[in-house]
Amino acid sequence: METGSISTPFGRRSMTLGMLANQVMAGEIKPDQSVDKWKLFRALCEAKPLLGITDRALAVLNALLSFYPKNELAQENGLIVFPSNVQLSLRTHGMAEQTVRRHLAALVEAGLLLRKDSPNGKRYVRRDRAGEVNEAFGFSLAPLLARAEEIEQLAAEVMAERLHVQRLRERITLCRRDVAKLIEAAVEEDVPGDWQGLHQEFRGLVESLPRSPTTAQVEQLLDELTALRAEILNRLEIQIKSAKQRGNAHYIERHIQNSNPESTSELEPCFETKQGAAAEQDNGGGAVTMEGKKHEDAKMIRPEERQGGGPGGRHDAGGLKSFPLGLVLQACPEILAYGPNGVIGNWRELMSAAVTVRSMLGVSPSAYEEAANVMGAENAATVMACILERGGHINSAGGYLRDLTRRSEKGEFAIGPMLMALLRANAPAGRKAG
Repeated sequence: METGSISTPFGRRSMTLGMLANQVMAGEIKPDQSVDKWKLFRALCEAKPLLGITDRALAVLNALLSFYPKNELAQENGLIVFPSNVQLSLRTHGMAEQTVRRHLAALVEAGLLLRKDSPNGKRYVRRDRAGEVNEAFGFSLAPLLARAEEIEQLAAEVMAERLHVQRLRERITLCRRDVAKLIEAAVEEDVPGDWQGLHQEFRGLVESLPRSPTTAQVEQLLDELTALRAEILNRLEIQIKSAKQRGNAHYIERHIQNSNPESTSELEPCFETKQGAAAEQDNGGGAVTMEGKKHEDAKMIRPEERQGGGPGGRHDAGGLKSFPLGLVLQACPEILAYGPNGVIGNWRELMSAAVTVRSMLGVSPSAYEEAANVMGAENAATVMACILERGGHINSAGGYLRDLTRRSEKGEFAIGPMLMALLRANAPAGRKAG
């Protein structure tokens, strides 16, 4: 049992004021004070950095605690354990006895253990006739019980600090992603500015963080990355406002209109003039001259028809034939999900959905604008719907669209076969068999 008396070390080991202070503190334990030894050990593992002990020293302490017969550390149960170095070596999975002694000394120096040495320096116990422990010599666990609240508080501080650093790192990861992608977008969109210099500054900040940084270093990096992101966003916002004022291609792209907005039939293309039609009469009943008729016919013919369209179909820029909207939607049903409320009722809504799909598939605005100029707005939207439908078979949607644009310029591309193939692929099983 504990006597509460001051004990000095055996042999050449000297007594220190720190050892005396630990013994005095251990003598102030309340009689009813107790703590779960394994819960306290887990708190010790958390508070290890603040206590200045190593994981190997904790392994030795774990072995000492395993020799304590109760789960609750309490003064009434006795607080001294007395295993030999050989037994400790076995319970530390074969740790050398010399290493065990070194870590025991470190635990005593850290104020987590007290030595209670016998006259000859051996560890043993004296029992009375009833088998109860009368006096024991070994290592006292009293400092653990006396410092239980302090250890738990230190463990809470370490856990809070670790959580704080984890959240800082998460914010740094998000900030790094934002900066990298914003610079990439600025370069791809040809936004004026020294983006190469900003990227080098960004890489310099990231690479300046050491492998094991302090909390202050992590906070400083986050502040610098946040400031860099704010600078990049400011430049891009200025560019966006300037682009809207100029009405650039990116702004116009979202407002591509049908070539004939006055047409009342947007589901099915149709001809507005017929060859050999009878002369129309004006409201007053007068006859229209042949010269006036030719002038009216020329005004009614759509621009795409003047570029080579003929009977049997309508042709857009580049000589491509336009197909009915209903046929396009039947061949490419996936584009419907990008229309207003999942519905596409006219060409304008299809072209708006195509712009959304273009952005989603990573097609640059310049590639889509070039396709619209070469193929025509309706055909470019149709091609984007086809690319979306075949998305699983196309590695680079932007490169594929540019290739189709080049082929269209040379007259080597037609939309019809592509639509027909998709139409057959999306046909019900019964119709495919028939």
